[in-house]
Amino acid sequence: MAIFLILALNVLVFSGITAARVIFSLYGLSLGASTAAVGSVMAMLYVFPLLLSWPIGVLSDRFQARWLLAGGTAIGACGMLVPYLFPVLASLYVAATLLGVSLAFAAVMGQSLIGSLSKPEVRTRNFSNYAMTGAASIFLGPLVAGFTIDHFGYGLTCAGISLVLLLGVALLLIWGKALPRSERKIRTSGNLLHTLADRRLWGMLAISSLAQLGNDIFQIFLPIYGHGVGLSASAIGVVLSAMSVGSFGVRIGMVRLTAWIGERRLLALAFYCGATVLVLIPLATDSFILSILAVVFGASLGCTLPLTMMLMFNSAEEGRAGEAIGLRMTGNNVARIVGPALFGGVASLVGLLVVFWVNGLLMATAGRMSNTGTDKTV
Repeated sequence: MAIFLILALNVLVFSGITAARVIFSLYGLSLGASTAAVGSVMAMLYVFPLLLSWPIGVLSDRFQARWLLAGGTAIGACGMLVPYLFPVLASLYVAATLLGVSLAFAAVMGQSLIGSLSKPEVRTRNFSNYAMTGAASIFLGPLVAGFTIDHFGYGLTCAGISLVLLLGVALLLIWGKALPRSERKIRTSGNLLHTLADRRLWGMLAISSLAQLGNDIFQIFLPIYGHGVGLSASAIGVVLSAMSVGSFGVRIGMVRLTAWIGERRLLALAFYCGATVLVLIPLATDSFILSILAVVFGASLGCTLPLTMMLMFNSAEEGRAGEAIGLRMTGNNVARIVGPALFGGVASLVGLLVVFWVNGLLMATAGRMSNTGTDKTV
């Protein structure tokens, strides 16, 4: 019951977040914002995940998850009402910042709970199932956002996302007792320097951050690129949702793929495929071709994110898994904040082509890093 609750909450929260990415991008453009301004709005989504991920990881090792998750999700729901009530650019900054609180709690605690509730022999399968809910969210969020924007406008779409998040709060209030309490007896006091002293984590942190950057640059700048080549909001939503087809498909076979290819080789191959797609995107203007590229890119990122998640959990000390996951999310969110703002400025100066190609180079670099060491340490 606890695992099913986590998976259901993950679908609701991350569908809302992926939908909000599309809303923020297109809403900002409709309000006359520049590409750089849109990038800075998206960066605000990751301010609180950057600041709170490690502390939330420590809290998840000490306290019951029910109220922490419910409170974090409710804050994001309130944030999404702000653009509905006040249709100005400043509201998007507020909404993105508060929605980031929901992201921080859901991402860190969801991963930690899946790992702690899973026996070692089924942990890969459960992390794969958790990742598949993420793929479903990537499909549902942009698709619903695109069609809702076209039919009801930006304000009502924001209010709808708020209702989705409140549904997640309701699930936690009704069935949240199924979530486990922490095991304080095996938990030492939180110490970031102690966690960072484990050098095995550093390579995974770098690789995980580059994987997250590639995913976010695709989802943030593809709507801007699609808008620039004349695609409607619905067409853009379809292209972004196509990414989930590849993600979902590859995650069904993750257990067999890792057994056949190996964790390290699979990571490297996934990064190289993703880099190729990013190089090809600026050469395509048709929504069908872009959808095909999105499927391939989704399959690539569909491997990298759950693998780095699982490896980080497995490498953590007993009783400190939440901290390790929080540290991973902190590294990811550094990339998420710096990346959109930096690449938004680059796009304003030299165009989107350079954004996609530079990001492709970074993913190829991550592939090279993944292809060294052993499968257990990446």
